[in-house]
This record gives sequence, C-alpha cells and structure tokens, in this order.
Amino acid sequence: MAEAGLICGVDEAGRGPLAGPVLAAAVVLAPDRPIAGLRDSKQLSAAQRERLAEAIRARALAWALGRAEAAEIDRLNILGATLLAMRRAIQGLAVQPARALVDGNRCPEVPCDCEAIVRGDASVPAISAASILAKVARDAEMLALDAAWPGYGFAVHKGYPTRLHMEALVRLGPTAVHRRSFGPVRRLLDAEGPPARSGR
Repeated sequence: MAEAGLICGVDEAGRGPLAGPVLAAAVVLAPDRPIAGLRDSKQLSAAQRERLAEAIRARALAWALGRAEAAEIDRLNILGATLLAMRRAIQGLAVQPARALVDGNRCPEVPCDCEAIVRGDASVPAISAASILAKVARDAEMLALDAAWPGYGFAVHKGYPTRLHMEALVRLGPTAVHRRSFGPVRRLLDAEGPPARSGR
C-alpha cells in the first residue's frame, strides 16, 4: 500500500549502448537527511558519482534498482524495456510511494500517480539521485562484463558504439549480452559475421 506524501524519483542508465542491460533506479529521499551535490549524473565525475551513490544508499528513505536484459530489450524495444526496468525499480522499493517523478516524457505503468519530467535529472533532487544510482550500478555491471568477455573493451566504453567497440564486434562477433535489435549488431549478424559468443 502506498504511503501518503512519499515521492520517488526514477531514472535510467544504458538506453544507448549496444550491449548490456538497461538499469533503472527509484529513490525516496528523506527530507530530514539532505544530500548536498545532487545533480544529473552526466555532470559528475566518476569519483563524484561514487561518493554521492554511497551517501544516497545510506541516507535515502528507500532505494531500489530495476533492470531489463538485452534479450528483453530485443523483444520489447528499448523504450518498452526501459519502462519495464523503471517499473521493477519502483516495485522493489521497501516503501511504496504515492507518486513517482520520472525523468523523460513517458511513465511506466505503476500503481501510483506518475509524472514524466523532461530533464528532471537536472531539476528534481530525487530524480538526480536515481540518475546517479543507475549510472554507478550500470558502470559496475559493465566492468563485470569486461571480465566475462575480454577483448570488447566494455570497461572503457560501457557498451556504447565507439570505434573500439565496433572494431571488437567485427573481429570477435556479438556476445550473448549484445542487443541484436540494435542497428550495428543486427547489420553484422545479417552479413553473416562471426557467430554470437555465448561462453565466458
């Protein structure tokens, strides 16, 4: 049951990469435990994000992560998968908010009031906090994928279509965590390049 007056901020990380999951975070900030320095995660250095993520996890009233895997992205499309990850994050909160404020222009289907706010990560502290948690969590995940699938440079580019990543894709072929519905990966598969790698 939703608790009256509670508001959560929601944001995602990982819509644009060619590989890995899309991660979302939901955060309910505690009014009596303010966190200085909250802003859009893209405006922060990695060290600043890590420091703030630690503070958010320690001081927020509640926080949770949600995710959608590459296979779900391929099945649903990236928008549908992003909304699914957001819904999972909200549902994972230890307390259920009465209202969700979501970065962007679409709201997931959730059992509470929901408002989408374009550039909300730069103007709403709870969304900024969610942006930071999602980014830190996804970066950590890509480091793990770099160890699981060496040679692709996931630790460097986080799955985005950089020159390094594209060269590795051509040389090694897609992995099980690559998004087959995304143009560069799909074109490589259509050209009958190297088979998708499923092992570690």
